[in-house]
Amino acid sequence: MIEGIFGKKIGMTHVYSGDGAVVPVTVVATGSCCVVQRKTKSSDGYDAMQIGFLVKKDGRATLAMQGHFKKAATPCLYHLCEVKGTELDSYKPGAPLKCSDVFKQGDFVDVTGRSKGKGFQGSMKRHHFSGGAESHGSMHNRAPGSIGSSSDPSRVYKGMRMAGHMGDERVTVQNLKVVGVRAEDDLILINGAVPGPINGIVIIKRSVKRRK
Repeated sequence: MIEGIFGKKIGMTHVYSGDGAVVPVTVVATGSCCVVQRKTKSSDGYDAMQIGFLVKKDGRATLAMQGHFKKAATPCLYHLCEVKGTELDSYKPGAPLKCSDVFKQGDFVDVTGRSKGKGFQGSMKRHHFSGGAESHGSMHNRAPGSIGSSSDPSRVYKGMRMAGHMGDERVTVQNLKVVGVRAEDDLILINGAVPGPINGIVIIKRSVKRRK
Protein backbone atom coordinates (compact mmCIF):
# COMPACT_ATOMS: atom_id res chain seq x y z
CA MET A 1 0.00 0.00 0.00
CA ILE A 2 1.28 3.47 -0.90
CA GLU A 3 1.87 5.60 2.17
CA GLY A 4 1.16 9.03 0.66
CA ILE A 5 -0.87 11.05 -1.81
CA PHE A 6 -1.06 14.55 -3.25
CA GLY A 7 -4.00 16.85 -2.56
CA LYS A 8 -5.32 20.38 -2.97
CA LYS A 9 -6.53 22.24 0.10
CA ILE A 10 -10.16 23.25 -0.51
CA GLY A 11 -10.83 24.97 2.81
CA MET A 12 -12.11 24.35 6.33
CA THR A 13 -15.52 23.36 7.64
CA HIS A 14 -16.87 21.25 10.48
CA VAL A 15 -18.57 17.89 10.89
CA TYR A 16 -20.36 16.23 13.79
CA SER A 17 -18.95 13.20 15.55
CA GLY A 18 -21.05 10.25 16.72
CA ASP A 19 -21.62 11.84 20.13
CA GLY A 20 -22.70 15.17 18.62
CA ALA A 21 -19.42 17.06 19.15
CA VAL A 22 -18.36 19.62 16.53
CA VAL A 23 -15.08 18.63 14.83
CA PRO A 24 -13.21 21.25 12.74
CA VAL A 25 -11.81 19.68 9.57
CA THR A 26 -9.79 20.66 6.53
CA VAL A 27 -11.12 19.39 3.20
CA VAL A 28 -8.45 18.14 0.77
CA ALA A 29 -9.23 17.07 -2.82
CA THR A 30 -7.09 14.33 -4.39
CA GLY A 31 -8.80 14.11 -7.77
CA SER A 32 -6.08 14.01 -10.46
CA CYS A 33 -3.38 12.06 -8.59
CA CYS A 34 -1.83 9.14 -10.46
CA VAL A 35 1.14 6.77 -10.48
CA VAL A 36 4.02 7.87 -12.72
CA GLN A 37 7.01 5.60 -12.06
CA ARG A 38 8.01 2.53 -10.06
CA LYS A 39 11.40 2.67 -8.35
CA THR A 40 12.98 -0.72 -7.62
CA LYS A 41 16.07 -1.88 -5.74
CA SER A 42 17.47 -3.54 -8.84
CA SER A 43 17.37 -0.40 -11.01
CA ASP A 44 17.37 2.48 -8.51
CA GLY A 45 18.73 1.01 -5.28
CA TYR A 46 15.54 1.48 -3.26
CA ASP A 47 11.81 0.75 -3.37
CA ALA A 48 9.43 3.67 -3.90
CA MET A 49 6.67 4.98 -6.12
CA GLN A 50 6.68 8.30 -7.95
CA ILE A 51 3.26 9.94 -8.04
CA GLY A 52 2.07 13.08 -9.83
CA PHE A 53 -0.68 15.61 -9.40
CA LEU A 54 -2.45 18.39 -11.32
CA VAL A 55 -2.55 18.10 -15.12
CA LYS A 56 -0.87 20.78 -17.24
CA LYS A 57 -0.47 21.43 -20.96
CA ASP A 58 2.28 19.51 -22.76
CA GLY A 59 3.89 22.77 -23.90
CA ARG A 60 4.54 23.74 -20.28
CA ALA A 61 6.83 20.72 -19.74
CA THR A 62 10.34 20.20 -21.09
CA LEU A 63 10.88 17.61 -23.82
CA ALA A 64 12.59 15.33 -21.32
CA MET A 65 9.62 15.48 -18.95
CA GLN A 66 7.18 15.02 -21.84
CA GLY A 67 9.01 11.77 -22.67
CA HIS A 68 8.93 10.76 -18.99
CA PHE A 69 5.14 11.21 -18.80
CA LYS A 70 4.61 9.58 -22.21
CA LYS A 71 6.45 6.46 -21.02
CA ALA A 72 4.11 6.32 -18.01
CA ALA A 73 1.03 6.87 -20.22
CA THR A 74 -0.04 9.86 -18.13
CA PRO A 75 -0.70 13.51 -19.02
CA CYS A 76 1.95 16.07 -18.07
CA LEU A 77 1.71 16.92 -14.40
CA TYR A 78 2.79 19.91 -12.33
CA HIS A 79 3.85 18.16 -9.12
CA LEU A 80 5.88 14.99 -8.56
CA CYS A 81 7.07 13.26 -5.39
CA GLU A 82 8.18 9.83 -4.22
CA VAL A 83 6.43 7.83 -1.52
CA LYS A 84 7.22 4.51 0.09
CA GLY A 85 4.88 1.62 0.75
CA THR A 86 4.30 -2.10 0.61
CA GLU A 87 3.15 -4.33 -2.26
CA LEU A 88 4.05 -1.58 -4.71
CA ASP A 89 4.10 -4.00 -7.66
CA SER A 90 0.29 -3.91 -7.65
CA TYR A 91 0.40 -0.27 -8.77
CA LYS A 92 1.06 0.24 -12.47
CA PRO A 93 2.31 3.51 -14.05
CA GLY A 94 -0.60 5.50 -15.42
CA ALA A 95 -3.11 4.13 -12.93
CA PRO A 96 -5.20 6.73 -11.08
CA LEU A 97 -4.67 6.92 -7.33
CA LYS A 98 -7.78 7.26 -5.18
CA CYS A 99 -7.79 8.57 -1.63
CA SER A 100 -9.76 5.53 -0.47
CA ASP A 101 -6.92 3.29 -1.74
CA VAL A 102 -4.44 4.98 0.62
CA PHE A 103 -6.29 6.16 3.75
CA LYS A 104 -9.35 5.28 5.75
CA GLN A 105 -11.23 6.92 8.59
CA GLY A 106 -9.26 6.88 11.82
CA ASP A 107 -5.77 6.94 10.25
CA PHE A 108 -3.19 9.45 11.45
CA VAL A 109 -1.27 11.43 8.85
CA ASP A 110 1.49 14.02 8.44
CA VAL A 111 0.56 16.87 6.08
CA THR A 112 3.27 18.88 4.30
CA GLY A 113 2.70 22.13 2.42
CA ARG A 114 4.00 25.67 1.97
CA SER A 115 2.90 28.13 4.61
CA LYS A 116 1.23 31.42 3.70
CA GLY A 117 3.70 34.15 2.74
CA LYS A 118 3.59 37.17 5.07
CA GLY A 119 6.23 39.31 3.36
CA PHE A 120 8.71 41.39 5.38
CA GLN A 121 7.72 41.45 9.05
CA GLY A 122 9.19 42.87 12.22
CA SER A 123 10.78 40.87 15.00
CA MET A 124 7.67 40.93 17.24
CA LYS A 125 5.40 39.32 14.68
CA ARG A 126 8.04 37.08 13.12
CA HIS A 127 9.56 35.71 16.34
CA HIS A 128 6.85 36.51 18.92
CA PHE A 129 8.99 38.98 20.89
CA SER A 130 7.08 40.65 23.73
CA GLY A 131 8.39 44.15 22.99
CA GLY A 132 9.48 46.91 25.32
CA ALA A 133 7.60 49.09 27.77
CA GLU A 134 4.62 51.04 26.41
CA SER A 135 4.46 53.76 29.04
CA HIS A 136 6.56 56.33 30.93
CA GLY A 137 7.94 57.82 27.76
CA SER A 138 9.49 54.63 26.42
CA MET A 139 10.60 54.87 22.80
CA HIS A 140 11.51 51.19 22.52
CA ASN A 141 8.05 49.64 22.11
CA ARG A 142 8.54 47.35 19.11
CA ALA A 143 12.31 47.58 18.58
CA PRO A 144 14.29 44.30 18.66
CA GLY A 145 16.89 45.45 21.18
CA SER A 146 20.60 44.75 21.07
CA ILE A 147 21.79 42.34 18.36
CA GLY A 148 25.46 42.16 19.48
CA SER A 149 27.94 43.95 21.70
CA SER A 150 30.50 46.33 20.16
CA SER A 151 33.48 44.94 22.08
CA ASP A 152 32.71 41.26 21.97
CA PRO A 153 31.72 39.64 19.60
CA SER A 154 31.87 42.90 17.57
CA ARG A 155 29.61 41.35 14.95
CA VAL A 156 26.15 39.89 14.49
CA TYR A 157 25.96 36.11 14.85
CA LYS A 158 24.45 34.10 12.03
CA GLY A 159 20.86 33.11 12.76
CA MET A 160 20.15 36.15 14.93
CA ARG A 161 16.38 36.55 15.24
CA MET A 162 15.62 39.81 13.47
CA ALA A 163 13.08 41.32 11.10
CA GLY A 164 12.87 39.68 7.69
CA HIS A 165 10.85 37.56 5.30
CA MET A 166 8.15 35.54 7.04
CA GLY A 167 6.25 32.50 5.79
CA ASP A 168 6.33 30.77 2.39
CA GLU A 169 8.26 27.86 3.89
CA ARG A 170 7.86 24.10 3.72
CA VAL A 171 5.93 23.11 6.84
CA THR A 172 4.82 19.70 8.14
CA VAL A 173 2.04 19.22 10.69
CA GLN A 174 2.21 15.81 12.32
CA ASN A 175 -0.34 13.37 13.75
CA LEU A 176 -3.55 14.75 12.28
CA LYS A 177 -6.50 12.37 12.32
CA VAL A 178 -8.46 11.45 9.20
CA VAL A 179 -12.07 12.14 10.15
CA GLY A 180 -13.60 10.93 6.90
CA VAL A 181 -12.82 9.71 3.38
CA ARG A 182 -15.39 10.43 0.65
CA ALA A 183 -14.31 8.18 -2.20
CA GLU A 184 -17.08 9.28 -4.58
CA ASP A 185 -15.85 12.90 -4.43
CA ASP A 186 -12.11 12.15 -3.93
CA LEU A 187 -12.10 14.13 -0.68
CA ILE A 188 -10.26 13.60 2.60
CA LEU A 189 -11.48 15.30 5.80
CA ILE A 190 -8.57 15.93 8.18
CA ASN A 191 -9.06 17.04 11.76
CA GLY A 192 -7.58 20.50 12.39
CA ALA A 193 -5.69 22.93 10.16
CA VAL A 194 -3.07 22.08 7.54
CA PRO A 195 -0.34 24.36 6.13
CA GLY A 196 -0.91 26.72 3.23
CA PRO A 197 -3.64 28.83 1.65
CA ILE A 198 -6.83 27.67 -0.05
CA ASN A 199 -5.95 25.83 -3.30
CA GLY A 200 -2.46 25.16 -1.94
CA ILE A 201 -0.86 21.81 -2.79
CA VAL A 202 -0.17 19.46 0.12
CA ILE A 203 1.35 16.01 0.51
CA ILE A 204 -0.46 13.65 2.88
CA LYS A 205 1.63 10.78 4.25
CA ARG A 206 1.02 8.12 6.85
CA SER A 207 2.14 9.41 10.23
CA VAL A 208 5.74 8.52 11.08
CA LYS A 209 5.35 8.67 14.86
CA ARG A 210 2.22 6.50 15.03
CA ARG A 211 3.24 3.63 12.74
CA LYS A 212 3.82 1.19 15.59
